[in-house]
Amino acid sequence: MVTFLPRLPGRLADVPSFDRAIGGAESNVACTLARTGHTTRWISRVGTDGFGDHLLAAIADCGVDVRHVRRDPLRPTGVYFRTAGDRATGAHEVAYYRAGSAASAMTADGLDPAALHAGRILHLSGITAALSADCLGLLRELTTRRPGRPLLSFDVNYRPGLWRDTARARVLLDLARGADLVFVGDDEARDAWGLHGPRAIRRALPEPHTLVVKQGGAGATVFRRTREPGGRDGDAATFVPALDVDLVAATGAGDAFAAGFLSATLRGLPDRARLRHGHLWAAAALTVPGDLATPPSRPYADRLAALDDPAWERLRLAPGWTDADTSGHRPTRRYPRNERAT
Repeated sequence: MVTFLPRLPGRLADVPSFDRAIGGAESNVACTLARTGHTTRWISRVGTDGFGDHLLAAIADCGVDVRHVRRDPLRPTGVYFRTAGDRATGAHEVAYYRAGSAASAMTADGLDPAALHAGRILHLSGITAALSADCLGLLRELTTRRPGRPLLSFDVNYRPGLWRDTARARVLLDLARGADLVFVGDDEARDAWGLHGPRAIRRALPEPHTLVVKQGGAGATVFRRTREPGGRDGDAATFVPALDVDLVAATGAGDAFAAGFLSATLRGLPDRARLRHGHLWAAAALTVPGDLATPPSRPYADRLAALDDPAWERLRLAPGWTDADTSGHRPTRRYPRNERAT
């Protein structure tokens, strides 16, 4: 979508002007990964309007392959407006204009299977499932377990404004059960499914090999299925506390966390490091006003992720912290092609 960010705080009714930006869970993840050198592809549908032109140009400028994005001459590109306030407060407003958008017309038959399965990871969002019956059918098709598919990553991304009631939102639980790696906030699981706490969420989602439960300012827990002595399946749990951050805006932090975790997953890092990279990349998003932030360079993030526990817990990150790497290291344009996500 095209996102309109207010230039001043206040109600949407009172804000006189907005700045244009890009938004959308999957494209945010793809752009963030591409900015640290991973090879990424975004597959979607936009209108043939100027907003569609802007999205394709801006996302491609981040280094993302957009060649498999379809242009729809009959439907517009989706847009949304939001207030400057934190999403967690009652004053936060979001106005979605996505009904009948080009993206809402996506179907399983309209996508190239070879393009979908070219990467090591296929990342999906529950937001897409809420756009239309066709989009829900698409996600049901993609989350059906079949041999040879890439590692399937699914971010629940429950948005109450996109679902008429929580009964319908329980379909997100079914979609998550078909994924290999699931991201969900404990607040999302409580509001959409009535589940309370990471252990309860894991009991409701035993199927994914890896489950990441985001616990807001407290931190995040990853559950990973393991093989115990004697051949029985076990479940290892790892918790990493969140960082102390000078908050600018919370929008986009969940997508950045997923991108950081996926980056570390593509690199084969251990669970503790995957969570720390998720927190670091989320901190980059939390300290900028828009949905999309440039994450820290890979060497810089690696050094911070390697801190001992006391140093990690003392770390405080303020706006501009991603530019504070004085080592001379900068992210290069591309890393090996086996570090690919779609």
